[in-house]
Amino acid sequence: MKDIRTKLMQDLERIEAEDYQLREGEQLQEFVALMLQYIGDPQPELRDNLIYPTFHHWIAIENKFTDDELRSLLATLLDEQHLFHDIGSDGEPSVFTRTFSVLPVALILRRHCKQPFLEQADFLHVKESLLRYYKEEKDLRGFLTEGGWAHSAAHGADALDELVQCSESDEALQLEVLAAISGMLHNGKHIFNDQEDERIATIVFTMMTNHLLLQQKLVDWIHALAECQEWPRSRGKTIAVVNTKNFLRSLYFRQREGCQEKENDFAAAILAAERKVNHFVSNHS
Repeated sequence: MKDIRTKLMQDLERIEAEDYQLREGEQLQEFVALMLQYIGDPQPELRDNLIYPTFHHWIAIENKFTDDELRSLLATLLDEQHLFHDIGSDGEPSVFTRTFSVLPVALILRRHCKQPFLEQADFLHVKESLLRYYKEEKDLRGFLTEGGWAHSAAHGADALDELVQCSESDEALQLEVLAAISGMLHNGKHIFNDQEDERIATIVFTMMTNHLLLQQKLVDWIHALAECQEWPRSRGKTIAVVNTKNFLRSLYFRQREGCQEKENDFAAAILAAERKVNHFVSNHS
């Protein structure tokens, strides 16, 4: 008798090979229940290579779920057994459950942006949950030799990027997201080295290019981000400065890709902030 996990792996491998189509008699929700049960599996072969790609295909490509099914799925992903499972812990396998629960949330929000189906109360719950997660997640490891990708800062950023693009996202929400980004970059314990800066920069680049926030609000936030350079000397300051500098560089070059004359204020703000946190430049200016 095969154990449930082994059978799920084999079934998902077969579903992938058959272009994510279910066979006659198979029920979508039966697979979803098992995928949610093993969404934080410590081995990437199931978690990263099979469960997430299946969710991606069924949500983002095939639009296989009804609105009610998506609402139900979202409620589960955001609960205390998934997105907030053992929240606040560090160095534990539970991080995989949290970080691979937030990825399908991003897919569902993308679907909502294209074809709205969330009620206002549902949207507010998603917003509050994502902001809470980004503030409370303490395990900021990227790629692990044993276990593969955790990548909480990057996965959370993907969901926040979808959140800010929803029609319900007003100025107050955009500013809350920027505050959450500041908190992540100035986290006090972890220097990001697995391209989290690029994923986080995507959120701010989206705000810039889609004009989701007044330009001056973004410029002011960029300048404020560099104020960590004025903190008293400490390890936390070093972490904040390095993360801020890398983030600003990622954002600058992203912004340069589609640079227009009217966007020069963004470039000037980013460069000024980068100079402030880059003491190698300041010492020679």
